[in-house]
Amino acid sequence: MRPWVWFSATLAPILLIGGWTVAQSRQPSGYDPVRDTISALAAHHATDAWIMTAGLAGLGACHLITAFGWGDCGPVARAVLGLGGAATLVVAASPQPAAAHVPAAAIGFLALAIWPAFTPRGFGAARWLSLALVFLLGWFATTLALGSLVGLSERVLAGTQALTPVGLLIARRLRS
Repeated sequence: MRPWVWFSATLAPILLIGGWTVAQSRQPSGYDPVRDTISALAAHHATDAWIMTAGLAGLGACHLITAFGWGDCGPVARAVLGLGGAATLVVAASPQPAAAHVPAAAIGFLALAIWPAFTPRGFGAARWLSLALVFLLGWFATTLALGSLVGLSERVLAGTQALTPVGLLIARRLRS
């Protein structure tokens, strides 16, 4: 295992969660993290949108680096994780209301939910984790349709997805 894979996997959730924490502190009082999306923090109208844009770009880059270097997680899992990272970079480069934003976010969320299911059998509960991520993705999709708790469900989903690679690395290390 390359040491920089550990670094990129560990840095991913720090960039995402740190990005939304700092970015939401810069927003006017009308911003509600339970109601409003992470993407709203990087939108054209957001105060200091560059903060969340940088967080999303860093997250996408970390997923790509992790996918590139994590040889034993399997070629399909690596490709799907890399797709999630690339889609996250497109999200960062296409702030709301850009036409590419929603399709890229959908591809990213889906890829980041299913990639653990493609890891080899030695990855323990990765398939169960993927099932949990798909459940969280369904919750987020439901809140989008209903218009309530969208920010909360997105943060739970995105935060869990960002923590997944480092969590699986730790679990893998503990099993060996």
